[in-house]
Amino acid sequence: MTQTVQIIILGLSLGGVFALMASGLTLIFGVMGIINLAHAAFIILASFITFGLFKYFALDPILSIVIVMPVMFIVGVAVYRIFFARSIADPNKRGVTVLLTFAIALVIEGTLGFLFSNIYRSTSPSYASSAILFGPYYLPEAQFYATILSAVILIGLWAFLQYTRTGYAIRATMHNRTAAEVVGVNVDRISMLVFGIGMALAGASGAMVSFLFSVYPSKHWEFVAILLSLVVLGGMGSLLGALVGALVLSVAAAFVSSYYGPVWSPVTFYLALFTILLFRPQGLMGKKAEF
Repeated sequence: MTQTVQIIILGLSLGGVFALMASGLTLIFGVMGIINLAHAAFIILASFITFGLFKYFALDPILSIVIVMPVMFIVGVAVYRIFFARSIADPNKRGVTVLLTFAIALVIEGTLGFLFSNIYRSTSPSYASSAILFGPYYLPEAQFYATILSAVILIGLWAFLQYTRTGYAIRATMHNRTAAEVVGVNVDRISMLVFGIGMALAGASGAMVSFLFSVYPSKHWEFVAILLSLVVLGGMGSLLGALVGALVLSVAAAFVSSYYGPVWSPVTFYLALFTILLFRPQGLMGKKAEF
């Protein structure tokens, strides 16, 4: 029983971070209708920015979030204006954006590989190697801080979407892009803002990834399938679904890792992605497509 509870604790703590990683991806899909295959690459980019701030300025990875998030927001706005502003208005061209985001991911990987090579890197603050003990259980201090920060950011995102005029416009666009435009919502501005917010969320999660995992330029390919499985399980475009999917699959992966070894842990996400696409492609909380 003690081992089971310990596995659940570790799974839930990492699930909170995965939920933050997936939130930007599902938010962008909900508003723009595209699957951003470069999202994980932007997370790795944020991890390297955090690594640079830690190495050259001795800035704590958690504190670096206040720098990384605005930087990534600006990057997101720039990427949207350069690559997506014209194509996103035409539904017939949205399929091409999948290939475009794939190409962007390759460019980011190649640039990071040229600058940093494929050596494993990570930030090493003091809390990265310590744990919090409570009775017979433990929780790595780094995972504890990352989980708390992820929860705070996700709650802030929820409050922003629920209680601000811009949040109303974003939710209206997610529900029906055409209807939102008819009632006066500037969907182009909202799409640009959402892409920036999605990149800012990637920046926050990237800062945490820098001390939770060892990162290298091609690490994003490991995260792509994980993030897709989370948002597909919960339902594409559903923030609550992404949270539920992250917690469920992270706990399942923790059990697989404990009983069969860490090398089998990623298989949990791949199998979940295959199964949900086969039997319930709209996800747990997504809407069934109507024709």
